[in-house]
Amino acid sequence: MAETVSDQAGDMKHDNISSPGISDQEKEMATNAFEAFNAGSYDESLKHLDSLQELNKDDYKITMNKAITEFYKSGQTTTGTLKQMLMTLKNQMHTAVEDIDGLDDVENSILYYNQAVIHYHMRQYSEAISIGEKLYQFLEPFERFAQAVCFLLVDLYLLTFQPEKALHLLAVLEKLTVKEGNSKNGKGEGANSTNKESTALKAEFTAMIEAAKSKMHQYKVRAYIQMKSLKACKREIKSVMNTSGNSAPSLFLKSNFEYLRGNYRKAVKLLNSSNIAEHPGPLKTGECVRCMFWNNLGCIHFAMGKHNLGLFYFKKALQENDNTCAQLGDGGNGQAAKMFTGIPMCALLANKRYELLYNCGIQLLHIGRPLAAFECLMEAVQVYHSSPRLWLRLAECCITANKGSSEQETKGLPSKKGIVQAVVGQGYHRKIVLASQSTQNTIYSEGQSAAIPVASMEFAAICLRNALLLLPEHQQHDSKPDIGSKSCSQSGSTESGSETSDACSGKTQEGDKFIPAAPSSPLRKQEVENLRCSILACSAYVALALGDNLMALNHAEKLLHQTKLSGSLKFLGHLYAAEALISLDRISDAIAHLNPENVTDVSLGVSSSEQDQGSDKGDLEPVESSGKQTPLCYPSSVSSARATMLFNLGSAYCLRSEYEKARKCLHQAASMVNTKEIPPEAILLGVYLELQNGNTQLALQIIKRNQLLPSVKPISSPDLRKKPLPFQSSQPVQPIQTPSSFTQVQRK
Repeated sequence: MAETVSDQAGDMKHDNISSPGISDQEKEMATNAFEAFNAGSYDESLKHLDSLQELNKDDYKITMNKAITEFYKSGQTTTGTLKQMLMTLKNQMHTAVEDIDGLDDVENSILYYNQAVIHYHMRQYSEAISIGEKLYQFLEPFERFAQAVCFLLVDLYLLTFQPEKALHLLAVLEKLTVKEGNSKNGKGEGANSTNKESTALKAEFTAMIEAAKSKMHQYKVRAYIQMKSLKACKREIKSVMNTSGNSAPSLFLKSNFEYLRGNYRKAVKLLNSSNIAEHPGPLKTGECVRCMFWNNLGCIHFAMGKHNLGLFYFKKALQENDNTCAQLGDGGNGQAAKMFTGIPMCALLANKRYELLYNCGIQLLHIGRPLAAFECLMEAVQVYHSSPRLWLRLAECCITANKGSSEQETKGLPSKKGIVQAVVGQGYHRKIVLASQSTQNTIYSEGQSAAIPVASMEFAAICLRNALLLLPEHQQHDSKPDIGSKSCSQSGSTESGSETSDACSGKTQEGDKFIPAAPSSPLRKQEVENLRCSILACSAYVALALGDNLMALNHAEKLLHQTKLSGSLKFLGHLYAAEALISLDRISDAIAHLNPENVTDVSLGVSSSEQDQGSDKGDLEPVESSGKQTPLCYPSSVSSARATMLFNLGSAYCLRSEYEKARKCLHQAASMVNTKEIPPEAILLGVYLELQNGNTQLALQIIKRNQLLPSVKPISSPDLRKKPLPFQSSQPVQPIQTPSSFTQVQRK
């Protein structure tokens, strides 16, 4: 946008020259100031403007031109000062952009436009869009100015994920460009066509028109990529390659297109073929292309399921970003950028530290490093504190960090460490101490305030409460990660290649609203609903871990009442509700939730047309991973899930002293799953039942073998010469049509 500001400064000086009612002396001064500014002689330009102001003290445009000249004299580093000066001038005129209602106010349009440009670079996109949309109403008489306003609005719409509006403006821009080209060609034909100067001007104008068309093609590709409209994008990509060739922006866009199609190897190849060394630096474009290159590689490898490699590339992107900020005088911490001093205005958008930290945190969460992920996301949440998904991710870090060792899942068989807490004594006096439920939950921050940002379950509860509060009461609309920064950054900056919605076909319903979820794209209606379900499931789990059973029951019941609830979350909702009810001594109500027939589906998430990063999978933002696997602590099939319900149902029957029913549930569940899938809690339940039955020896055998064993059935005619007969069940296992279980299944 820096080049737009520069062009516009020239227009402002020209306004002084062409204004009616000024003397020849004033025209000459204005012309000299204008020429000196274009030549880069800012001191000389200021002298002419000072002389001009002495003759015409009431013209605010002279003051504005002086402020802009001072701004360029400082190397565009005094953005905050210029913004304040423009605000003062607007207040002096006693007018506001909201009050523009006629062409009489359009003479102040340059002032409004400059304000919009500054808002843009300060990332105050809503304010910039508000001004730009007002100016757009009066573009007809100002064709050259119209192009600058339209390009600014298109950029703003793409940055705020409004691709349909951007495409509408691009259509208007095409008409303006064609109209301007025809008018210029007409004038050229009327003049002496053999004149060398006229020919040179015509060639220069043609080059400008071609550059504008190339820019419009790139904008269209970015819009179609946001809409996931791949057919339209494919057509437009050809135009971009024809007009821009193998430039870095065009190759980045084509790489993003292939990334969305799932052609990850081709996307990487296109990125590697881009000559980023020849691309102008952040001082000219406001973009760190090397940073985008590494980020996009990270996103692509995330989509391929290569999470460690993806993390490596994200870290490289962070290093490039910090180096760029250090060169700009920001030191990499963003403080100077926040103050808008010491950094050229065009480079204010170059710092992508927090977006990259977000991507790193998501990647770390995927590879099982929740504490490192927590540190990254905590830094990102300082900027993106209004993103409900980011708060959910922080809660997932806390849950993963506190769920304890996963050794028992990784080795296949349930670990004895989950059953036996200690062994006391030796020989005949040897005693086995079994673990209690209370020792299996670790307390991360004992004695600290829950509001202190550490990876504790108490802090997870706060994060989830924030996430719920940030969601609308009546859900509205879509989501996805992106460090998105203009055309070059689009190859891998989107979060999820699998998200499809109404926008995929290029259609949106009128009146649709978006819920901001920066740095991801806005949330659409179905994605908000999916995210709400995930937050409620996590909230129920955390409340159970903290012993707040009433709150856990409340969250679980809300979860089960959600529309379009995925099978996996429905399964978890019944489990969490049952555990809360059992803790509240409402066993009969819990048994109703523990009916195995309640489980009909355990797929992780909703169908692909409704997929969301906020589903129960706890997936990561940069992209939907094709290499993701079901967590080992989660049932892999409906049969396994029903077995889990039966294991828990047996526990519920034990609490009512219905030991025979409990034993039936236990053995029926054990027959439904592989021995390796039996949880330690089920083995402890088997030990308890045998002890209640007075069968101490069998209880000891269960502990030693670390597996469920059938009860001993008396043998009618024992023969000591034969091998011992295998244990047989005291009675056949019959299917039980009863409710099913609680907890023991942890959300990943």
